[in-house]
Amino acid sequence: MKVVKTIAEVREQVKAWKAEGLRVGLVPTMGFLHEGHQSLIIKAVEENDRVVVSDFVNPTQFGPKEDLASYPRDIEHDAKLCEEAGADLIFHPEPEEMYAQDYCTFVDMDGLTKGLCGKTRPTHFRGVCSVVAKLFNIVTPDSAYFGQKDAQQLAVIRRMVRDLNFDIRIVACPIIREEDGLAKSSRNTYLNTEERAAAVVLSRALNKGKALIESGEQSAAKVKDVIMEELCKEPLARVDYVEVVDADSIEPIKELKGNVLVAIAVYIGKTRLIDNFIVEE
Repeated sequence: MKVVKTIAEVREQVKAWKAEGLRVGLVPTMGFLHEGHQSLIIKAVEENDRVVVSDFVNPTQFGPKEDLASYPRDIEHDAKLCEEAGADLIFHPEPEEMYAQDYCTFVDMDGLTKGLCGKTRPTHFRGVCSVVAKLFNIVTPDSAYFGQKDAQQLAVIRRMVRDLNFDIRIVACPIIREEDGLAKSSRNTYLNTEERAAAVVLSRALNKGKALIESGEQSAAKVKDVIMEELCKEPLARVDYVEVVDADSIEPIKELKGNVLVAIAVYIGKTRLIDNFIVEE
């Protein structure tokens, strides 16, 4: 497995693979990889002949007061995990490689990016769409792999691929959790011992909502109330949002019909965590 830092090196290698008729999978990440990322790589390895993992903390998806500078980074750890999972190439560029000094072109989107995380992070998805579009153009993969934990991001990427006619299959992979239910996240490392124990309230609250739906409840408001009630039991939790939306359009709904996304964002101390589940039609 190789680690490369330039766009030219990635393109040269992918061009050689495709000349051999090989299928290429891409796993876009911001590094500091964990078992959730590893599950994406393993899925990509199962379905492709060669797999590229991008390892890049993308500055354009961070707001001015967000954690770009402190976001965890460990390329040696990431390389070991990628190799164990069977990846063939890591693309680990510096910001200057991805963004020229006078860079001024972005991919933006209306609608899907306005609610949920987009409400409090208004520039976030412009950065996500822009960097993912660049990665798609650099790697030209046959398939790309994303985790369900970032459900809004997944919906946004699917819509971008459709709207901009990328010839790429988007594969959603399930959330990987700790033994106590907390969704795996690079930001979990920010939590101290007390906060880590408190963070389990996210999955506990979602499980309450899921159980209510499984009992036959069709009211989105009642599901939200049950989840909010459980979250409010944790003193260290500060709720950003609890939403029940259409899983494709990310529009709020009143009744549970079609594919439904139940999503939450909660601050535990200063750390913002997200989690969700989907109810399929």
